Amino acid sequence: MKAEGKTVIEILTNLQGDRVEPFNKLHEVIVKNLPKGFEAAMSYGGLGYVVPHSIYPAGYHCKPIEPLPFAGIASQKNSINFYHMGMYSDPKLLEWFVAEYPKHSRQKPDMGKSCVRFKKFDEIPYSLIGELMQKISVDEWIDMYEKGIKK
Repeated sequence: MKAEGKTVIEILTNLQGDRVEPFNKLHEVIVKNLPKGFEAAMSYGGLGYVVPHSIYPAGYHCKPIEPLPFAGIASQKNSINFYHMGMYSDPKLLEWFVAEYPKHSRQKPDMGKSCVRFKKFDEIPYSLIGELMQKISVDEWIDMYEKGIKK
């Protein structure tokens, strides 16, 4: 069920079956709520929301040719996954998200460190994801990222 592609458009058009509508809606919610400076782009072979090199020329320290990642979505075998590095980097933001989640979905959050897995597509909390995307500006994310890699 992975959507293959070398561009954002290819990934969005190569989705199949019951993934098309929820994945595209999730992408639209994210883009609509991205603070100024972030952009949708290919990131590590998937659909990412990044700080472009034009704003942060150093790129991602693990692979400087890549723009600085912030969030992403992926169609996996059993779920649509949403990744948000801000929740991984800021325990208070993660705490807020977990506390808000039950107000938006009947499902418990199925989470990893920066990943939220959505197995029931009709339970994706789009409005919560939109709120989350607005919580960190590009400058705040760059500051968090730099403090994190300098530890």
